[in-house]
Amino acid sequence: MNIKKHIPNAITCGNLLCGCIGILATIKGKPDIGAWMIVSAAVLDFFDGFIARLLHVSSPIGKELDSLADVVSFGVLPGFIMYKLIRSATVINYESCSTDSCPLILPYLALIIPVFSALRLAKFNIDTRQSDSFIGVPTPANAILIASIPLMFMHPVSWLNLSGLYEFFKNEYVLLIISVGMSFLLVSEIPLIALKFKDFSWESNKIRYLFLISSVILLGLLQFAAMPFVIILYILFSVLSSKSNIV
Repeated sequence: MNIKKHIPNAITCGNLLCGCIGILATIKGKPDIGAWMIVSAAVLDFFDGFIARLLHVSSPIGKELDSLADVVSFGVLPGFIMYKLIRSATVINYESCSTDSCPLILPYLALIIPVFSALRLAKFNIDTRQSDSFIGVPTPANAILIASIPLMFMHPVSWLNLSGLYEFFKNEYVLLIISVGMSFLLVSEIPLIALKFKDFSWESNKIRYLFLISSVILLGLLQFAAMPFVIILYILFSVLSSKSNIV
């Protein structure tokens, strides 16, 4: 049996396992651990394709397995994390409620995230236009944005006062707008750049390089709080690339 061809699928299964562990942690009240599992799954999601290309192996089951893993790690898990965040915000902002007795309906709207993530992945699998670029926000980008919210609370920037920004992301309606808005961006027709380099020349990749440099600066300054701005930059640079026909 050729072990080599199974290595990418094993990495994809690791992605799926991260999603399952993250869901369990989030259910138990540890959305920050769930967020770290999204980060881990995103790393594995990158490497399964990278290793497959490196080893020159591919299979139909690999593509299907990748989508199934992604819908758990980048759909269901971020939906559960957002549910927990909205529920906590709602309980805090309505003092008469308690987590056990108050019938909170608002948090359940966060479950739009796994639904639209599944639609996004199904659409991606049959859309031949998305071989070299994306149409709509990729599910890992949306998941990492959501993962950054509990992580920014757990790891605040020590040298900069971002209390206003943190309070902004603790509002249940802001969280709900993010959930609904990003869900629709997942299945939108907005063309977005793929961070895949066919070569490393500046001329061929200037938009990619500008985005990556800007993202590194933001992450260095704001740490996890930078992620919402990085996603906004990603969309803006993609629109710029589309309008100017520069990749």
